[in-house]
Amino acid sequence: MTLDAAPGLRERKRLATRRAIQLAVLDLATDRGLEKTTVDEISRIADISPRTFFNYFATKEEALVGDGPSLPDDAYIERFVAAGPSESIAHGLGVMLTAATASSIDDHEMTYRRRAILRNHPQLFALRMASMKSFEADLAEVISRRLVADRPEGASTPERISSDAHLLAAVAFGALRHAWSCWADDESLLDLAGRVTAAFADLESLVAKP
Repeated sequence: MTLDAAPGLRERKRLATRRAIQLAVLDLATDRGLEKTTVDEISRIADISPRTFFNYFATKEEALVGDGPSLPDDAYIERFVAAGPSESIAHGLGVMLTAATASSIDDHEMTYRRRAILRNHPQLFALRMASMKSFEADLAEVISRRLVADRPEGASTPERISSDAHLLAAVAFGALRHAWSCWADDESLLDLAGRVTAAFADLESLVAKP
């Protein structure tokens, strides 16, 4: 099954608008502080209406924190679930989460600027942590589906499936965080999706070693 991770025209426009909003709030928060930054000013700089702003973000704080990890399109999820035991779960997770980050709008400049602002607003980390916790729960649910599909009926109890799925989700999330940290701290040509692919390849290799 071959899937194209490249976003279409509508998705590229959506990502461009989302990026414009995030750059605008970063500019304003850097220049005048977050407290004095308003949605109207953000919208003016991003060349959108305030109504459009709220189609993308609920608050200026959410726009400043940036996008947390998310699952890819359903096609990638269904591929992962149906891959079968012949494909290792580590490899399948790598394919799925690489697709999820392929359209990331973060770059090194945005990352460095966001880090500097977040250091001055520790309360914003709660928003980021909530997003990550939600993602990990969603990922565990997808992994549960894969485990049920891979294992013969009755081979595991629902409690064991859930426990294994949450353990695998935690490991996968750790690999994703590792990939992001490597990318954020290294201005090489390897993009974030490439870092994710490399991290899961390393994970699969380490797990497979005797």
